[in-house]
Amino acid sequence: MPQTPPFAAMFDSSGYNRNLYQSKEDNCGGLCYHDNNLLSGSLEALIQHLVPNVDYYPDRTYIFTFLLSSRLFMHPYELMAKVCHLCLEQQRLSEPGLDKNRIRKIAPKILQLLTEWTETFPYDFRDERMMRNLKELAQRIASGDEMYRKNIQQLLQNLIRKLATVSQYEEVLAKINATTTDRLTVLKTKPQSIQRDIITVCNDPYVLAQQLTHIELERLNYIGPEEFVQAFVQKDRLDNDKSCYGNRKKTRNLEAYVEWFNRLSYLVATEICMPVKKKHRARVIEYFTDVARECFNIGNFNSLMAIISGMNMSPVSRLKKTWAKVKTAKFDILEHQMDPSSNFYNYRTALRGAAQRSLTAHSNREKIVIPFFSLLIKDIYFLNEGCANRLPNGHVNFEKFWELAKQVSEFMTWKQVECPFERDRKILQYLLTVPVFSDDALYLASYESESPENHVEKDRWKTLRSALLGRV
Repeated sequence: MPQTPPFAAMFDSSGYNRNLYQSKEDNCGGLCYHDNNLLSGSLEALIQHLVPNVDYYPDRTYIFTFLLSSRLFMHPYELMAKVCHLCLEQQRLSEPGLDKNRIRKIAPKILQLLTEWTETFPYDFRDERMMRNLKELAQRIASGDEMYRKNIQQLLQNLIRKLATVSQYEEVLAKINATTTDRLTVLKTKPQSIQRDIITVCNDPYVLAQQLTHIELERLNYIGPEEFVQAFVQKDRLDNDKSCYGNRKKTRNLEAYVEWFNRLSYLVATEICMPVKKKHRARVIEYFTDVARECFNIGNFNSLMAIISGMNMSPVSRLKKTWAKVKTAKFDILEHQMDPSSNFYNYRTALRGAAQRSLTAHSNREKIVIPFFSLLIKDIYFLNEGCANRLPNGHVNFEKFWELAKQVSEFMTWKQVECPFERDRKILQYLLTVPVFSDDALYLASYESESPENHVEKDRWKTLRSALLGRV
């Protein structure tokens, strides 16, 4: 069977690599090429191009790109039904007197296509219709040879294991979300003297940066590549304007990752605003600056940006007396790195450096690249919005989808890195479950730490005290 190359090898600088497998040249038949690159095609021709035959197996970059982008035009289960139909029709696999030789020639290729689909887009198979079609086609292939039966069993076992793992992960997330309460509620019930803070739990900023990287890589790992596309499919024109991806399951892991970024920002702001003494607050700011700097060195840009966002929240930035006690030189350097001007030019330069390091890395430590996730989604969103899905002649604009696949496949490489640092359950537990302040509670804590400076702040302070503490 054809070997599956790693994602990093799939896309070259021109967008994709057509030489991984022997491809059929088809400058008519509904497909349009320029310089050997597939630019566009009718949807039917593109589906046909996905289906292997005795003499042809589609290029792996094509398989990934088409499976990723096709969901903008049809549901995955509809595509699966068409692929199964074409496989059965073309190879006459539905005929009663099946020629075993013919099955031996085509079975490995169909099996390889199904393997690529189930390995790269396993979440598609949470749909029972997908599973039904997969099993039906697999059965036809298996009838030809004992070896194929074993291969198919293996494929199904791997898929079921992946789907079980993601369900467990989602249950854990739901439990974590169910237990989180507002920090203010906890403060009211426990005296502050016996409450833990981040420095008590982990006094080494380097270790905290490593534990943050654990959380980032675990959550990244569960995001399916298709979630990037499904996040932008608001309506399905094929479905009479009914919302096609209303089912939150389709982008749940992507959303959970964005929620983690927000949680970390609020955790940072909470830890800074909570201490009563100015010098303690200043110490927490310097501590998080060191954590952020180590995140930068590791290549964990998402935690870095979440920490900076937390430190830049208004309830934190207004603490002028606290900031006066902080040596801000290191923080200023980090802010400069993540400066949003010129479309995050500094960050993008640092990200390219980390991606380059990752390609030539000898250890998992050097392979880590965790992008600033909201910006990655924004880039993909603008690519999707900025180019039409179809050309004026009705063809699918495949040039756009090569570019989309290139961005998503880079992410796929990064998310597969195993975290090289030792896990510390106590620190991870704290980061994931400790209650954090709401916006109002943050402002109240900030005003309690450093008094309001003007009438607007004074009025807000009074309102918050009465609403949250029952005091005026």
